[in-house]
Amino acid sequence: MLCVIVTAGILGTILRSQEKTEETGEVMMLDENIKKSDIASTATDDGRFTNPVIFADVPDVDVIRVDDAYYMTSTTMHLSPGCPVMKSYDLVNWEIVNYVYDTLDDSDSFTLKNGQNAYGKGSWASTLRYHDGMFYVGFLSYTTGKSYIYYTTDIENGKWDRYEFNESFHDMSLLFDDDGRVYMVYGGKQIWMVELESDCSAIKEGTKRVIVENASLTEEGLGGEGAHMYKINGYYYLFLITWPENGRRTQLCYRSEQIDGPYEMKIVLDDNMGFANAGVAQGGILEASDGKWYAMLFQDHGAVGRTPVLMPVEWEDNWPVLGIDNKAPLEMEIPFPGFEKKGVVTDDEFIQSQITRSYHTLSSDNPEKQYNGSNLGLEWQWNHNPDNRYWSLTEREGYLRLRTGSLSTRLTDARNTLTQRTFGPVCSGYVSLDTTNMQDGDVAGLGALAELYGFVGVKMESGKKQLVMVRSMGEQDREAETVDIDQDVVYLKIDFDFRNAADKAYFYYSLDGENWTRIGDRLSMQYYGTHFMGYRFALFNYSTQTTGGYVDFDWFRVDDEITDLTAAV
Repeated sequence: MLCVIVTAGILGTILRSQEKTEETGEVMMLDENIKKSDIASTATDDGRFTNPVIFADVPDVDVIRVDDAYYMTSTTMHLSPGCPVMKSYDLVNWEIVNYVYDTLDDSDSFTLKNGQNAYGKGSWASTLRYHDGMFYVGFLSYTTGKSYIYYTTDIENGKWDRYEFNESFHDMSLLFDDDGRVYMVYGGKQIWMVELESDCSAIKEGTKRVIVENASLTEEGLGGEGAHMYKINGYYYLFLITWPENGRRTQLCYRSEQIDGPYEMKIVLDDNMGFANAGVAQGGILEASDGKWYAMLFQDHGAVGRTPVLMPVEWEDNWPVLGIDNKAPLEMEIPFPGFEKKGVVTDDEFIQSQITRSYHTLSSDNPEKQYNGSNLGLEWQWNHNPDNRYWSLTEREGYLRLRTGSLSTRLTDARNTLTQRTFGPVCSGYVSLDTTNMQDGDVAGLGALAELYGFVGVKMESGKKQLVMVRSMGEQDREAETVDIDQDVVYLKIDFDFRNAADKAYFYYSLDGENWTRIGDRLSMQYYGTHFMGYRFALFNYSTQTTGGYVDFDWFRVDDEITDLTAAV
């Protein structure tokens, strides 16, 4: 057992938000309307920002401008709702304003049934475009084997309709040409193109052809993929990434005056910002409202995930020149200073009436999808499709209730696990958990979710409860430590350290919400694996024996400070 002193940032937050009433002695939460969505912003008070511009997992980005607003979509694979739409007015402070879909498909893989899952698959690398008043988002799903193009006139609040294609268009990019024709460019190493109907509803027969035969720098390694296609000043520009063997991710640009080619190629960025030889690559460019150009690419940044990187673009001889001195800047001025700090991670007091931005769960004949009267903030995503019968924000006002509706063996096959991104360089997440109504075989708590996960929680066996720290050892779990308890409300916390690729997570519990005790093992986090996603905070409750038990999460909080391990006593 290792007792520690919490940092002033975390402890101060707890003390400021709790007050005991004289009449009952119960803890009452104050300032419940405060949301700390700016805590993950990289904007500084002097009008500058640091790269990565979002220090969190936002991979495969595509960005557009509509008037003075910027919109960005990203890969979310197995999470639900999927394909987030983010908005910014300054290209630095982004907030989630919508999702393209609530659920992509109802198969066993998306619902964690019959031993199936969609980890690392789901929806990949989206393309985002705006044309004649309509927004379009396209992507491939490696779970269904289909490609999709969604469309709406209202990107922030509207319902999305979709077209389905029974073909896998890898890393697609839409191009609305100035002659009214519409193209889709896609592929890996060998880059293909098809022409679409003007509304993107179907592929025109006989239009499929190769436009770049061998998009790569060497025969070994990852060939060119991650297409982003544009037409600018009479030239067609095709942005691709490649990853030569023993090299790093490198950004390529192909250029031609004809859509069919021939194309000439230049390396437009080969830089790692001094981090682990992890190249900054894959993404696109856009013209800002002031006429300046910018590129939004991403970098593999260890266990936190794939992090967006913003940089200026200049033009020389009709070629884009990315970065400053052809390097991705570690910091630069905010393109449009003065806007509010925003982020894609936030606190939550689970007060239903205070949620002003939420995704909609449509009514359905499937009871698992029927709307249960609850709305979650847009920062949350479920691990796979939720079963809406077994979670609620309304059964106990001010709490997230998670019921057990099916049996599970471990965290990664448990349904209704609610997640948010972690963020760097360090972060902490902590919860208040009421376990009064757990049943034998139930396990509930707070996790660091990825393929090699860890969690701190409460398990109930033979009518007794224990605090437990568990970590994944691959296909099996290991209980690193258990602690007997005789109370129902506990506090759980995980610290994440992503500094200099440390990629370590530490687990804590508290019995009073003030004094924290470290429990179990340190978790060495790894990004690559079947999940192919940065680590996430995970709120969960699953049963290994009998369904019907439930737990209540009173609140979830995040901080950009972690426990000072040198203060251990």
